[in-house]
This record gives sequence, structure tokens and C-alpha cells, in this order.
Amino acid sequence: MPSRIVSLFRNLLRKNTVEQALDDELQSSVELLTEEKVKEGLSHSEARRRALIELGGIEPVKAKVREIRVGRLLENFAADLRFALRRLHKSPGFTLAAVLTLAFGIGATLTIFSIVEGVFMRPLPFLEPDRLVILGNIPEGVPPAGGAPHVTAPAVGIYARTTGAFTAMGAYQQRGFELSGQVEPAGIMAARLNATVFQVLGVAPVLGRTFTQKEDDGGQQVAVISYEMWRGRFSGDANILGKKILLDRRSYEIIGVMPRTFEFPLVPGQVNRSELWVPMSFTQGELVNQAGSWNHYLIGRLKPGVTAEQARQSLEPVGPEIVGRLPSAGHSMRIHARVVSLKDATVSEARPLVRMLFLAVVAVLLISCANLAGLLLVRVIRRRHETAVRRTLGASMTRILCENLIESLSLSLAGGLGGLVLAWAALRVGTRFLPETLPRISAIGLDSEVVGFALLLVVLTGLVCGALPAAAAARTNLNDHLKEGGRTETPAGSQSRLRSVLVVCELAAAVVLLTGAGLLLRSFEKLREVDLGFSTDRSMTAFFGLPGQQYSNQAAVDVFDRELLQQLQALPGVEAVGVTTAMPGGGADNTTFVPEGYVPPAGAGLNLAWNGTVLGDYFQAAGIPLLRGRSFRDSDTASAPLVVIVNRTLAEKYWPHQDPIGKRLYIGVAGSPMPWQTVVGEVGDIKQSGADQATLPQFYQPASQLKPSIGRYAPPNMLYGNYGTVVMRGALPPDQMAEGLRSIVHSIDPRLPLIHVASMEQLVREGQGSRRFNTVLISSFAAAAVLLAMLGIYSVIAFSAMQRTHEFAIRLALGATRANLLHVVLSSGIRLGLAGCAIGAIGAVFAMRLLRALLFQVNPLDPVVLGLATTAILVLVLAASLIPARRAASLEPMQALRSE
Repeated sequence: MPSRIVSLFRNLLRKNTVEQALDDELQSSVELLTEEKVKEGLSHSEARRRALIELGGIEPVKAKVREIRVGRLLENFAADLRFALRRLHKSPGFTLAAVLTLAFGIGATLTIFSIVEGVFMRPLPFLEPDRLVILGNIPEGVPPAGGAPHVTAPAVGIYARTTGAFTAMGAYQQRGFELSGQVEPAGIMAARLNATVFQVLGVAPVLGRTFTQKEDDGGQQVAVISYEMWRGRFSGDANILGKKILLDRRSYEIIGVMPRTFEFPLVPGQVNRSELWVPMSFTQGELVNQAGSWNHYLIGRLKPGVTAEQARQSLEPVGPEIVGRLPSAGHSMRIHARVVSLKDATVSEARPLVRMLFLAVVAVLLISCANLAGLLLVRVIRRRHETAVRRTLGASMTRILCENLIESLSLSLAGGLGGLVLAWAALRVGTRFLPETLPRISAIGLDSEVVGFALLLVVLTGLVCGALPAAAAARTNLNDHLKEGGRTETPAGSQSRLRSVLVVCELAAAVVLLTGAGLLLRSFEKLREVDLGFSTDRSMTAFFGLPGQQYSNQAAVDVFDRELLQQLQALPGVEAVGVTTAMPGGGADNTTFVPEGYVPPAGAGLNLAWNGTVLGDYFQAAGIPLLRGRSFRDSDTASAPLVVIVNRTLAEKYWPHQDPIGKRLYIGVAGSPMPWQTVVGEVGDIKQSGADQATLPQFYQPASQLKPSIGRYAPPNMLYGNYGTVVMRGALPPDQMAEGLRSIVHSIDPRLPLIHVASMEQLVREGQGSRRFNTVLISSFAAAAVLLAMLGIYSVIAFSAMQRTHEFAIRLALGATRANLLHVVLSSGIRLGLAGCAIGAIGAVFAMRLLRALLFQVNPLDPVVLGLATTAILVLVLAASLIPARRAASLEPMQALRSE
């Protein structure tokens, strides 16, 4: 082995010396044989001739020696690579077109794969993440929702004692805080955690420590901040530990900084990521008065070998104990445990989108590969005479195949490097435009896995694109092409069919993508046509939350609300102002209620409705029409009779064909000792959770009556009106209303930040952001696919017409009209187009089923969209074929024949 290694380096690094030694040895052998022949009586010239014949010739012997020489494969590869680069250098137009085509296809694929890898494939940034689950329960009769299950505050302690399937568990809840103190006042998202959550996740801070169980139980005001907050808001202060910040104007001590990659809870998007974590420290109100509120989450770590189903079964027996901790009205309920893996709870809603994007980008990559294979095939056809000559002179077919594959791999490598640059730029710029429904956005990037996938993609692309042209080169008929010389001839049937098959595949993929884009576009238009139930023009919104330290009693909250509404209403051009906790498009609380006189059918679940509180003239400010009855009045105070306003869906479902005015309902389940509330108005339906969601029953309460409507279950220190969304309507531009709103809030409370100041139109656009992103991205891929497919068919038709120049010239000389030639060329393009559209239509029928989850009121097999997509492709095919057809029709026969 050492001698072979020495020989390898000598053959590679001292090639001239080795070649000279080989030549000297062969010349010596020839001279020895010649001398022997001369001694036999032959002349010197005849003796040398016979010596060469006996030896087999100097150059053939050299070639045989080189073939068995150590390192020969590397020498051949280097020579083939130099040869391929010289050929590519001599064809800059072809090289640039091929590299750009591949760079686009590979770049798009890497961009989407980065999303797939970051969101789905990369392990969660916790210790042994496969053992992490979200556990909770759901009342019988309540339809299960996607994502993570919820728990009540008392259930946390009960489940924590059920440790048979878990090594540890802890509760968490995300909420907003007003941050102030050593930084500019701002509204931030944070999370309340049990101290055990950090143990469950298995992540330690990079600075300091996390809070202890004693600090959690004792309600200590300590905080662990995120790496981004430390680097951003505190400029990476090395002495951050021990410093104080104000959260809702209460002093908290910073005791730790989490790692850069730590993110919890794993919520979709970028806006709602938690910037710090504080102890859960359950209050008495949460454990007693709000014991029936499912507004917490519980994360647990499974014991080794325990499955999620086994864990769920271990939690079922404590269901009655949890029900016993509910308010007395809920003691008749039955609940069932749910256990969902943390990974599934995080990414389940994003799967349809990412799967469709990945399939779309794979189609684009395949079209790019088909285009490159077609271009390489044209080069092989043009070099058939050269290939025939080289094979006649002794070049092996293996060597020629290797040269073609190395040329393809060189183009693929260049395209891969360009694709990496494009993917890096796309991720750097485009991450901010990703929809807020996509989780783990911070994990998306060009890491080692993506680069490794890029390398694999480059190799596979090079081999796939080079295999077909290389196989075509191997089938070159030496005699035919040597006889033809350099004259233009009709290409071989098999090679022509191969190029046609590639183009048909491109067109089929383009039809599938164009159909998908058409369905998404139509779906988006349907979404925009939905009546949202409220007016979006001439309105401005902003969220506020009053810090409990300063606004600790209802009198202080009432003063703020009264001053805010009065001063806003006094602004010039403002028509109406209101505050609500149930902002359209933002969701609301899911509340059980009992409508008077309603007899549920057998097997019906609980009565559920979205509900929210209202201050001021909210319905007029939001543009929600009042259909019957009246709006809330200033006289609807806490001591006045309890009133509600219901939407049309609630009225028609529970009091069909009746006037709902005067009807009554109460919050809770049947038999609850809750006060009745009288319906005084009916308003139109609004899309509470998005235009693509079903309209649910809704009812509104005056904020002042929220506490008495809960009856004896209301916490003694319960406040109302201390948070909500301000809605303003007027003749002023939204920017001026926003400036007036900020100015008035600052005059009332200089430290209070407003969160998400935006017009109604902007809120609606944000709500449609996910579908808009889907539509724009798929449409972009479809446009790219169509463009590449048109370039492919143009190149095939143009090359085919060029190869038939001699034939066309003879036809014209024999009396054919130019219209005949135009028809011949166009018909060849139309035939390919029809074949591609037929295959693409069949493929679209199956592929569009994957789009079902992304569509709204549109059939995945919509014949109109499919017909328009195929028609558009056929028209474009005709347009792409027209240029070479007109060129062929304008041919001068004498000039063409003379050039032959």
C-alpha cells in the first residue's frame, strides 16, 4: 500500500518525468528488438518496422500503460474537467442560460427546503424533544380544536400528582406586559411558567439561573429574559443580572438569560414570541373563582418507553377529581384527557401549506432539469460528427460518456452555487414576509443540513440532466454521421422523440402549477368577496392594557376609560368611538351559555358562543349594523338589569322564526345559579375569527355588567374595562386618527404604550396574509414554470426547424407554399402542447386534492380553472412556436441549398 501511494503522488505530481521515463523505456525496447532483427540479416529500416509491429506500436503501448497506471482515474477526470470547461467557455450563451436556469430551480428548492427543514425536520431546541407532550382535557360535548389542549388552573396541581407516565410537568400561559424601567415603555409578549417547565424542557440559561419552585410558590417578582431582549433592549449588558425592570409597573429582578435558540411557547409567526418568562404563581382567583376557565397549558416529559396514548389513559382516572374542582354548576360535566406531542401541536396547522410549496418547487426544479437536459441534448446532436470521428480514432464510449456527465455536473455545480446565493438572499429578505401561521420561523436558515441537501441536489441534478444526453451520444451511428459530414441533417428519430418527451413533461408540470395558482387565486377572490359584517374604511384601531399596579381598583380604570372616550369623541372629524374585548378577526372567549326556552336535540353538545364586552359606541365605530332593538346605553350600569346584544346566527339558531328581543340567556351550563340577561338588540354577524371561518353565535355585554353577569363566581377584585381594542371611525385619514389617539392616551397616561395601532383595512389584510402568501408564492412558481416550459418548447421547435432547413428548402423549390411550412412547424408545436396539457390535466386532477386544505369555497377539481390553465398553456405554446415557424416560412430556398 505505501508503494502504491508513492506511485500515485509521483504519477500526479511528476507527470512529465514519468512520461519521459516511459518513452525512454519503450525506445530502448525498440532498439534492442531492432538490433536482434539486424543480426538476423534484415536491413535497419525493415528491422525497426518489424520491431514496432512486434511491440505493438509505441503510442498504443503508452496508452495501455497509462490505463493501468496508479492514479489514472484522477488524471482522466482532470483532463475531462479541463475539456468540459473549455467547451463551456467557448459557448458563453449556452453556459449562462444553463447556469441561470439551474440556479433558479435549485435556489427556489433550497429556499423552500430551508423552511421544511427548519419547521418540520429540525428537532425542537429542547432535550430529547420526542418525549415532550402537551396534556390537557376537553369537556364532553365541546368539539375538539386543533393544536394544544387546555387545562384549568386547579387541574395543573391534580395532573402534577399523576406522575406515573411522566418524569415532570409544568404549566404555562402566554400574556402581554407593559415593559418599562431601564428601557423605553413598550408592550411585549411574555409567558408565565411553573418553575418545573425549565426542567421539563431541559434547557439551562447562558447567564444566571431560572426561578425556583419556592419563588414560584411565593409569587417572587423575578424574570428570565430572552437572548434577543438581552442583546436588543439591553445591548448585551454583561452586568444584566440583578437589574430591575418594570412589568405592568411592578418591579421584577432579572435573574437569567436564556440561549439564543430558546423559544417557548412555540407560537406561530414572529409577532407573538415571548421575550421573557416570569413565575406562574397561581392567584386565589385562578384557583377558585376562575376554576372553570380553560386558559392554561400543561407540558410534560414522558418517561422512557411511554407512549402518548398510554399517558392519556393514565390521566383519565383523575377526570372526576378535576370536575369536582370546577364551580358547582359544572359538577355534572364529564371531561376527557388529551395528550399531543409538542411537535405535532406546533406544526400541525402549517403542514398543508409547506407540503404544497415543496411539491410546487420540486415541479419547478424538474422543469429546470428538463430544460437543461434538452439544451445538452441539442449540444450532443450538434457534436455527432465530432463524436463519430473521435470514436473512429479510438476514443472509448466510456470516456465520451464521462465527458458528457462531467460537463453536466460542472453546470450543475455552478447552478448550485448560484442557487445557494439566491436562497441565502431570499431567506434574508423574505423571512419577514412569511405568514404568521408558520411556526419556528427563527429556526429557518441555511444550516449544514441545507448545504448538505444542496450538495446532494447538485449531484443528482447533474447526473439526471447529463444521463439522457450521454445515452444519446452513446447511440451515435458512426457510418451514418461520417458519411453526412458537416451537412445539416434531420436529427435521429430517437433523439427527437427524447427532446419532445422532455418538453411534454415540462408542459404537464406547468399545467399542474398553473391550475394550482388559478385555484388559489379564485379562492382568494372568494375570500375577499365575503361579507365580514363590519366596515373597514375610515377606521383606526389600537390595543391597550392598563397595568394593575397603577390601576388596581375599578374607580381608576373607570376614570381612564371615561377620559379616553370623551377626548377621542371630541376630536374633529371623529364620528364614533368604542372599546371591545372581541375585536373582529381577533377571536374572543369561547363561553358556554343557556338560552331561555331552547330544547337541545338528543346528543347535542354544550351551547357555545363567542362573547365580548363593549364600551362606548362600539357597534357604530366598527360599522356593525343594528338589526333590531337598541344599542347599549350609559344607563346599562352594574346595578341596572343585565342586558346583552346577540348576533343573527345566535338568534336564528336558538330562537328560530322569533323576535329575539326580550329573550333571555345566562352564562354557564344548565342548572348554573347564574343571573339571567335580557336580549335588547340584535346585530349582524361578523367574521370573528377570519373570513374563511364559519360564523358562530356571538353575544356582547356592557363592560360594566361583566362582573354581575358571572354572579357569585366573580372574583372580589375583578376589574372590567382595563384592557381592550379602541375602535375609531371618522372622516379623518387613519394616520391623523392614530396620531390623535396616541396624543390623547399620552396626555392621560404618559407611560402607557399602545399596541398594534392599525386601520381596519390593515387588520383585514393581515388576517388574509397567510392566503395571500400562499397565492403569491404558488403563482410565482407557476409563472416561472410556464416561462421555463415556453423556453423549452421554443428551443425544441426552433432547433427542429433549423435541422429541417434542407428539407424545407427542397419543399419550397418543389412548389410548397410558405403557408404550408408555417402550418408544418406550428402543428408540431401544437401536438406537443396538446400532449403536455392532456398529461398535465390528469396530473392536476390528482395533485389538486393536496390543495383542499388551502382552498376556500372552491372545488379542487374546478373545470373552469383547469380549462383556463390548459387553454393558456396552449396559447403560449402557439406563441412560442410562431417565431420559429415564421422564420422557417421566410426561408430563401436557393440560399439555403447553396449553403448546404
